[in-house]
Amino acid sequence: MRDGPHEPTPRIVSRRTVALATLSLGLTACAPAERAPSGTATPTSAGPTPSSSAPGPSLAPSASPSVAPSSTPPAAGPLTSAPATASSLAYSLTDPASQWVVVNKRRPLNPIDYAPPLARPNVPLEVSGESAQVHPTTARAAEALFAAAAGAGASMTLASGYRSYATQVATYNAQVAAHGQAMADVASARPGHSEHQTGWAFDVGAPGGCNFAPCFAGTSAARWIAEHAYEFGFIVRYPFMLHDITGYYYEPWHVRFIGIEASTDMKRRGVATLEEYFGLPAAPTY
Repeated sequence: MRDGPHEPTPRIVSRRTVALATLSLGLTACAPAERAPSGTATPTSAGPTPSSSAPGPSLAPSASPSVAPSSTPPAAGPLTSAPATASSLAYSLTDPASQWVVVNKRRPLNPIDYAPPLARPNVPLEVSGESAQVHPTTARAAEALFAAAAGAGASMTLASGYRSYATQVATYNAQVAAHGQAMADVASARPGHSEHQTGWAFDVGAPGGCNFAPCFAGTSAARWIAEHAYEFGFIVRYPFMLHDITGYYYEPWHVRFIGIEASTDMKRRGVATLEEYFGLPAAPTY
């Protein structure tokens, strides 16, 4: 799912040219792991106030061709405030059980091997096993999302859901062995740094052979998601040309559940990334 972080530099070369050239490589950290056998941060809105502690330490690249980060980041700080009508967990930026948790290249999960509760949504699936599951709250929202899309004539599938820490270790190490760590960090999230591990995110597929490829952006599924996902509490987590903030190139297939309140507020205000919405530092690299 992701195409290549870099430290922000003066934009002399067209960023669109760079992004599209990188996307053409077909690299993706969202590639499904298995296939079916057949401080306080404040949003840039006047919305609810989440709680956050400083990002955990980044993991320095290793010269070894097989890397499985295992250090545990500092414990999340306590909540300082949250809407009285909602569970406090829903407003933490560091607790992986929170639908607002922000995980990126500079914010590992705590604990790093976190495993959420899981459920299989009643939607068309292209995968089996753990990858066909997501957090139960995500599953319920996904069922509503898929039903509405189908009603609008946008056919789509769940192409990759939950990915455990152990699965991400294997996925990342395979990338390191095949391409070296520098390229692995472009093509695959390090263990403990993947949104798939939280259960709050999944990848959407569509008929036509464009899954995890640049051409997915032209599918009816991608167009419908871009326009309507927020109505069901989802955002496209890695928007076009914002890789210097999120750390990943455009992934129109990767959706993340944050709840209808936050997704609607982001849509209304034109804020595209969680880093910007919650006032967090950009995370272009580890």
